[in-house]
Amino acid sequence: MIQGEKLQKMLARGGFGSRREIERMIEQGLVQLNGRTAKLGDRAVDTDKIQVRGHTVKTTRLTQQPTQVLYYHKPDGLVCSRSDEQDRDTIFSQLPPIRNGRWISIGRLDINTSGLLLITNNGELANRMMHPSYELEREYAVRIFGDVTEDILTTLRQGVMLDDGEAKFNFVSRLPSDEDAQNQWYRVILKEGRYREVRRLWESQGVQVSRLMRIRYGEFSLPANLRRGQTREFDWKDVNRLLKSVDLPAEIRPDQRPKTEVKPVRAKTPSTTPRPVSTRRRR
Repeated sequence: MIQGEKLQKMLARGGFGSRREIERMIEQGLVQLNGRTAKLGDRAVDTDKIQVRGHTVKTTRLTQQPTQVLYYHKPDGLVCSRSDEQDRDTIFSQLPPIRNGRWISIGRLDINTSGLLLITNNGELANRMMHPSYELEREYAVRIFGDVTEDILTTLRQGVMLDDGEAKFNFVSRLPSDEDAQNQWYRVILKEGRYREVRRLWESQGVQVSRLMRIRYGEFSLPANLRRGQTREFDWKDVNRLLKSVDLPAEIRPDQRPKTEVKPVRAKTPSTTPRPVSTRRRR
């Protein structure tokens, strides 16, 4: 019987990087397991001694943490990567501090797209939410500049061949707006999240997206009173509903979990650059 957990999975849970990033660290010889250089495929248990870049990893950091999920209303102008070659602000600089783990974005929105991002500390949950096999719907409100005919809408529903394969909207309809306006709003739904897919679908028909906002991901919609730049934490019932939606086991109620010593988490030093205010509220 195979014992232990894959090393990259344990370290990802502890916030040392994504599984792929940790695999690269293992290949580069930066991870030690019980005094020897770790190799891909190694497994470990809680009593093993693990070092990353020469520093011993505390057991408490690798302990499975309760799943946390945030609604985040992403504003325009932020990228979803952890660091940016052009030194642009990232969403991760806007999120609240987290203990024994790190925030993971469930999917991405490009720098010019605003709206709902779900953020979690559970890597397996994030992987499943983004995997095409679960066919989770992404819903957007999109403002289009240009003439959109019924033939165009039919084509977008039936499918268009893009550079990376066929794509389509599972639903598209016009929203009420001024008939004579050059910009018209539409509601679209699709079940995958390829790079700039919504924009590229519209551009394939000779029209331009002038504004794009995600308003729903799976069963969860952007809360109406959540302002841009703000976060709101899921309660444990919604966390379990989300886990169940991708076939993960529910977690026990917070008041029934073993008590652990909680030390305060030091907040990040505020940037001198004005940014949207992030707050945490319970539903």
